[in-house]
Amino acid sequence: MSDQLPPSLAAAGSVPPDPDHPTPLARTAATSHGGVATPSDQARSRLGGGAGRNVGLVIALVVLCVVGVATAGERFASLDNAMTILRLAAVYGVVAIGMTFVITGGGIDLSVGSVIGLSSVWASTLATQTMAEDTHWIVMVFTALAVGTVCGVVNGVLIAYGKVVAFIATLAMMVGARGLAEIIANRRTQLVEVDAFLDAFRTEILGISVSVWIFALVAVAGWVLLNRTTFGRRTVAVGGNPEAARLAGIRVKRHTMYLYALSGLAAGIGGLMMLVRTTSGASTHGQLYELDAIAAVVVGGTLLAGGRGTIVGTVFGVLIFSTLTNVFVQNDLSTSAQSVAKGLIIVVAVLLQQQFAARSRRT
Repeated sequence: MSDQLPPSLAAAGSVPPDPDHPTPLARTAATSHGGVATPSDQARSRLGGGAGRNVGLVIALVVLCVVGVATAGERFASLDNAMTILRLAAVYGVVAIGMTFVITGGGIDLSVGSVIGLSSVWASTLATQTMAEDTHWIVMVFTALAVGTVCGVVNGVLIAYGKVVAFIATLAMMVGARGLAEIIANRRTQLVEVDAFLDAFRTEILGISVSVWIFALVAVAGWVLLNRTTFGRRTVAVGGNPEAARLAGIRVKRHTMYLYALSGLAAGIGGLMMLVRTTSGASTHGQLYELDAIAAVVVGGTLLAGGRGTIVGTVFGVLIFSTLTNVFVQNDLSTSAQSVAKGLIIVVAVLLQQQFAARSRRT
């Protein structure tokens, strides 16, 4: 398969321009000065696109770090605290990577938090742990990932083939998965007693915990999948204009199902990471994680309307919120004030998105 979109889709102009990969029209506009792009044109193009947004995110992250050092001193600036921020970001980050694909494809997934709880509970049941002790701890890993993927597939089938609105379908899964987790666990916390499983995931590689490495690997894999494969290009096409994508030969329904399966898989990985971090499975795991994931994706620069997504931006969004949380904790500030700050950041991010979209339409 070629990594290029079908000519009919490109000709239809249905895919919104990707600032990181300018279209021929954009390049023509940039070369208006005698057919050669001037340095100022090139700089303006970069700053007005994905690179400009990433620079803004880096600046925001640096400002938060400066505030942390100024208010908490060495407690914030220590290496141990940096590792704490990364470990906090790991679970949110993995879920947010999966959410990036769904939102880029024009959808939304409100069920990821509940799927985290369900996958952690199912992977820590007595039957699963007994099987893991009799065979290998990989059974617990497979169970968590399988539960997450199945939940994602159910969401995808309902949305793509059942024509249920994504908000309603994933809301139903959010409620149903949480309820099923409570039934399986009988509203109790299930302790992990398979030592080999805990030892495998609690080791450090180069002084960095396995959970952070998992986040890094998922982020790299997500970037490659979105930016360097046909799957990623089709995701952008489906999110930009599903009807034009269908006319161009893309199987929109099947692709939509794949996107939600991917989000479910990411939630299953998040459930596995929660299982390791807390050494227990509980139906309360992952509460409100869907909101944090969506917030990180939006702040990172992915359009809520679909058609444009950025993995790099999502990673920065996750780090910004994790650092913000850490700054508030270091300064003994209330969680209520933290929620207000997060809300303001989300509003500002959405307003900036609208400005970028309006500017793109004008040009």
